Amino acid sequence: MESDEVKPETWVVVAGRPEPVPGAPLNTPLIAASTYVLGSERIYSRNEATEGWEAFEAMLGGLEGGGAVAFSSGMAACAAVLGQLPTGAHLVLVDDCYKGVAEIANAGVRTHQWRLERLSATDPLWLTRASEADLLWIESPSNPLLEVADLAAICAAPRPDGTRVVVDNTFATPLLQRPLRLGADIVVHSATKLIGGHSDLLLGAAVTADPGELALLREIRSRNGATPGMLECFLALRGARTLALRLRHAESSAQQLAARLSGHAAVVRVRYPGFGTIVSFELKDAGAADRACRATRIIRHTTSLGGTETSMERRSVHPGQEHIPPGLIRLSVGCEDLDDVWGDLDAAITAT
Repeated sequence: MESDEVKPETWVVVAGRPEPVPGAPLNTPLIAASTYVLGSERIYSRNEATEGWEAFEAMLGGLEGGGAVAFSSGMAACAAVLGQLPTGAHLVLVDDCYKGVAEIANAGVRTHQWRLERLSATDPLWLTRASEADLLWIESPSNPLLEVADLAAICAAPRPDGTRVVVDNTFATPLLQRPLRLGADIVVHSATKLIGGHSDLLLGAAVTADPGELALLREIRSRNGATPGMLECFLALRGARTLALRLRHAESSAQQLAARLSGHAAVVRVRYPGFGTIVSFELKDAGAADRACRATRIIRHTTSLGGTETSMERRSVHPGQEHIPPGLIRLSVGCEDLDDVWGDLDAAITAT
């Protein structure tokens, strides 16, 4: 079955399963083996994909409309893409990006003389830079200011051969947007987040429709040793089976929480793009935000996002996040009852 034959909500359930022959397992088994008996294409699990990797990659690749390469983390996937830039390359990076990506970019400026330019996700200069830069790196929605780029316009802008558009699709997931179908060259994911969905694994992926790029990403993974764990792939595929259900519930709750926060007397500003499971809101200062994060009973005060549990944190507490307002809290909405979450959040904010 091809991914175009069914809806994405069906694909995440049926893809990456063994052939339905009598006696076959319903799920791809977890195979705990680092090496294989010689005589076939499978030799060593750092070099050749295991069945577990292949199952996860088939699901995610089909969902995005390309071929997927699983990595040990989202940052490993990002490093595999950015590491292809040559000395002196011109990199345009969304200003409000994941801090680990910014650290790679800054290191590239120091060691490879990359020319680094930072643009807001909504800056119209993206269309111009498409004809000038070597790589455009976009997060949409961005993290954590939740700015939304015009991906269709950026991907369609004229650009020379060799100029690539990379989109971090972690926040939206392929159920809400498919950048490859808009013309992006590579999509990256932290599957640790919504795809895995249970805050119990580290996993990343890069997806592309270009066969040459796909082969190169696999080569980089093998050479650098950024291979995913077999258990992590098993858990991520299992978690993805409920992605549509989790996303639907959490997104509905996020929309209602954003509306309620907008009317709260203690909230200075709410940032929500109208879709997705992440809501960012600002209290008057860092102290108020810290007190609110410590006062919740249901909502977990923790970093990361995309799990079944609702969590929140003050993002500017992390080094390299100086552009973020000090009182901004990033709220990752989970699968709990909406009124229970709101009651907890309202009480914590009001207490500040």
